[in-house]
Amino acid sequence: MDEIDFDSDSFADIIAKDDRYNARAYALLMDVIRYLGGENGGKHMTGEEILDEFRDRTLDQYGPLSYRVLLEWGVNSTEDIGEMMFNLAESRRVGRDDGDSAETFVGGYDFKETFLGPYES
Repeated sequence: MDEIDFDSDSFADIIAKDDRYNARAYALLMDVIRYLGGENGGKHMTGEEILDEFRDRTLDQYGPLSYRVLLEWGVNSTEDIGEMMFNLAESRRVGRDDGDSAETFVGGYDFKETFLGPYES
């Protein structure tokens, strides 16, 4: 497989098939995967690990705007992150095990509470 330049990947091939999510959402998710892959020594990542790092990275990068940014990118729930993961796997940007399932990402956390809660007074 060719090396992908994640910083300049437009994800156009994925978006042409499924335009629900913005390319920046895929770039953020790929950053999460790269980070976890390095941290885990290339081992398989669980859905929970991906969701946790996605949450932490989003809050670190976008702070009080996190919820609004994600909504603008089409990412409204942890289920959307799972859909994006499977789109990335289908495009061969990430690997996939036989045991991987979209259900892993169902109900991971409440988006509004997770991304707005820390900033409500």
